[in-house]
Amino acid sequence: MQTRREVIGGLLMGAAAATTPAWRTGLSAATATQATGGTPLRVGMIGLDTSHVTAFTSILNDPANPDHIPGARVVAAFKGGSPDVEASATRVDKFTAELRDKWKLEIVDSIEALLPKVDVVMLESVDARPHLAQARPVIAARKPLFIDKPMAASTKDAAEIVRLAKAGNVPVFSASSRRYVEDVLMLQDAARTGAVLGASTWGPATIEPHHPDLFWYAVHAVETLYQLMGPGCVSVSRTHTPGTDVVTGTWADGRVGTVRGVRHGKYSTYGQTVFGEKEVLSATSEMPLPGGGKRRAGYYGLLVRMMEFFKTGKAPVAPEETLETLAFMEAADLSKARGGAVVKLSDVPR
Repeated sequence: MQTRREVIGGLLMGAAAATTPAWRTGLSAATATQATGGTPLRVGMIGLDTSHVTAFTSILNDPANPDHIPGARVVAAFKGGSPDVEASATRVDKFTAELRDKWKLEIVDSIEALLPKVDVVMLESVDARPHLAQARPVIAARKPLFIDKPMAASTKDAAEIVRLAKAGNVPVFSASSRRYVEDVLMLQDAARTGAVLGASTWGPATIEPHHPDLFWYAVHAVETLYQLMGPGCVSVSRTHTPGTDVVTGTWADGRVGTVRGVRHGKYSTYGQTVFGEKEVLSATSEMPLPGGGKRRAGYYGLLVRMMEFFKTGKAPVAPEETLETLAFMEAADLSKARGGAVVKLSDVPR
């Protein structure tokens, strides 16, 4: 039986042998220019209280950035912010100032003032509670909309966003950047694994009192699990301690996936294991890439897919799958309240 180290080593050697592994492929300048007819998309941002807004702007607006993605440019933003959420109140002014002073974005006073100035919108508010209210005018204006994770602070609110978008025929897409980082994509090698029989993911799980527990940070590990397993989970159970959460999901076809959320000790690392029909493969966010290659920025893969989404109107993650990830996390809260009992995702209000 192979040790975990041997499995990882074999994975790296196999991936290194490929001339251009699929997980290294980005969006070419020619593709981006062709998709926009040579005119960059004008991007607007809502909610400037997360580091995502400055990171995204750097990748899109700075041709000197080694991870630059052409074809779109952030041009205007609405500050937003939530005074009762520490991560928002302590950072929103800093990020707003950087966007205004360094990147020369126009900072507007309302979402309504933003919309005529842009072609597409990134809803970035770190507090997910106002996402539904902030999405309403964007959808009404028929602007393609990316909503940073989580889509909303409840499955019910997210379902209303999806309903409004479908009724208005407005493209909407929401995802964690962890779905598209290299150490996750390199495990999606069907030739090596065969059918995915299960998966296990782990990562930080700090909690914010205004959101369901897993929505705040463990959402990354949950979305990674769905990237590897696909949708179809029917029930979950949760083991909770002050330092750890372990959530076990059972899929309709009998497969099992687990998420481990960590709050004590070293908890900055993300990782995932795929239990395949042919092979078991693992990777972490800190392991070297095959051939000693340099990692892309953590947001690069998400932004590549976001730009494709804005240009095609086709979300790489179906809204129904996004709703399922939220129901997975809310069901985990219900399981915690019921002492770890199994909870069906269908029990979560929509």
